[in-house]
Amino acid sequence: MTKNPETEGTTKINTGEDYINSLRGRSLNIYLMGETVIDPVEHPTIRPSINAVAETYDLAIRDPELATVISPFTGERISRFLHVVHSAEDMVLQNKMQRKLGQNTGTCFQRCVGMDAFNSLYSVTFEIDETHGTAYHERLKSFLKLMHTYNYVLGGAMTDVKGDRSLAPHEQPDPDMFVHITERTDDGVYISGAKAHQTGCINSHWMMVMPTMRLGEKDKDYAIVGAVPVDAKGITYIYGRQSCDSRSMEGGTIDTGNHKFGGQEAMVVFDNVFIPHDKLFMDGEYEFASMLVERFTTYHRRSYVCKSGVGDVLIGAAASIAEMNGVEKASHIKDKLVEMTHLNETIYATGIAASYQGHATKSGCYICDDMLANVCKHHVTKMPYEIGRLAQDLGGGLVATMPSEKDLRHAEIGPLVEKYLRGKAEFTTEERMRMLRLIENMTLGRNAVGYLTESMHGAGSPQAQRIQIGRAMQLEYKKRLAKVLAGIEEADDAVEELSGYFGRVFKL
Repeated sequence: MTKNPETEGTTKINTGEDYINSLRGRSLNIYLMGETVIDPVEHPTIRPSINAVAETYDLAIRDPELATVISPFTGERISRFLHVVHSAEDMVLQNKMQRKLGQNTGTCFQRCVGMDAFNSLYSVTFEIDETHGTAYHERLKSFLKLMHTYNYVLGGAMTDVKGDRSLAPHEQPDPDMFVHITERTDDGVYISGAKAHQTGCINSHWMMVMPTMRLGEKDKDYAIVGAVPVDAKGITYIYGRQSCDSRSMEGGTIDTGNHKFGGQEAMVVFDNVFIPHDKLFMDGEYEFASMLVERFTTYHRRSYVCKSGVGDVLIGAAASIAEMNGVEKASHIKDKLVEMTHLNETIYATGIAASYQGHATKSGCYICDDMLANVCKHHVTKMPYEIGRLAQDLGGGLVATMPSEKDLRHAEIGPLVEKYLRGKAEFTTEERMRMLRLIENMTLGRNAVGYLTESMHGAGSPQAQRIQIGRAMQLEYKKRLAKVLAGIEEADDAVEELSGYFGRVFKL
């Protein structure tokens, strides 16, 4: 039986255990490797991703100042992932929480998309209402009150499968290539289509469905934003395959590399899924689709500071394996660790700078600096790959060729593995194998999805950031600066009312 997340969530989720229990007994239509998943909570491939989300709740218990806020709707402490930011400090604390969770899990903890979705919606719904006289903003606040009351997890669903990329949504031979409205009733709308590689969707309680790109007037039926419970009728989840994920089915705890925590992506298929009017936050206002996408990506590209937390783990693993190999004092080893740290801190610096330079929207909700957010994400499309390369360098060939845990445990060949894979005497062979598997996990295996490939394509692939950086770089202003110093123009001629990045720099 499908739960109603509005009426059956009678207990607020406070701890990781509360969260895990909240996922039990739901009726979700999930397929993984061609088979129906009956109990996702206990499935060995899915459970590590659930544990990663549970850690967001447990961190809130251990460090409430970092990971919680007081809800303006309920007056109680809630997860910072549910908070609408109203200051630059709010956004900086989001970043610090994200880095800490990256350190604690070594993977994607799956809550940033939802957080960035409703923050972008908060200002966009305010401005839609201002233009069209709609009531979306109050609806969104009512929905947020529901989320705060039970401390739920909200997932975001933005990336459509897109079909033929040369065609607009309304031009597609198959209209389902973009999520769209299929029917309107007095009570609400029905939607069909699919969203690809949706992070943590099965581990959420609700999903926010959003458009994926700029839309035209003929795309009105694709200009849809609405909240749906993840176990709504008509939704099918097809779990994404990840490198080395079948190791979770083999037993043992070494070969998975990071046995406790993992990420999650799935394709979400909507087959005439109902959204009532009170859960609709855009319905045909196509001219605001690009605003929503751009504001979401501004938040979300800055949210990639989480990769600096994951990078901290990988740097620690690289330093540990160097020590286990007995080469930690070599100057070239130290230099590689310095380079990894330099790259990692550059990611963090640009992300947190984007938050520090945040500014208020008309709604009062703050948004981070778009230039620096895009620079942060563009770094993330490159630097984790070099950090990963250096980790593999320090790990050596065993990262890719090491025998299995079953070999280590084998009565006959186990002693051979134990003998010949030993490094420095003070470390056991098993400890060395575990560290090598962690490096493999993060650079080749399951969690490389979140640290490498997702770093490339999440929140827009590299060219998307380059386009936004190009739009914001204010070349005319910079050219005038050069002309003044070159003696071509007088200083007074270079004065202008600055907007965008430089306007905020000098305003501060």
